[in-house]
Amino acid sequence: MKYQYQTTGTCSKFIEFEIDNDNIIHNVIFYGGCSGNLQGISKLVEGLTSDEVIHKLKGISCSGGPTSCPDQLATAIIQALEQQTK
Repeated sequence: MKYQYQTTGTCSKFIEFEIDNDNIIHNVIFYGGCSGNLQGISKLVEGLTSDEVIHKLKGISCSGGPTSCPDQLATAIIQALEQQTK
């Protein structure tokens, strides 16, 4: 299923991604932010399980702030998983 998440506290404005029936992450696209770094993150998380991505990215901060683009992706995935169970 395809999801969109509006980020907060980051240079990127929103994230699109898919989670398949096996909770595998696909097609992550960040809009706004540092293009090269975010393309790298997107490629690195492709094919990982949602739990793996959350475990690796949750809590990463940027420039001393409370969040980052990777942290926002983890938050977006958590929110998407919560929507799936409703």
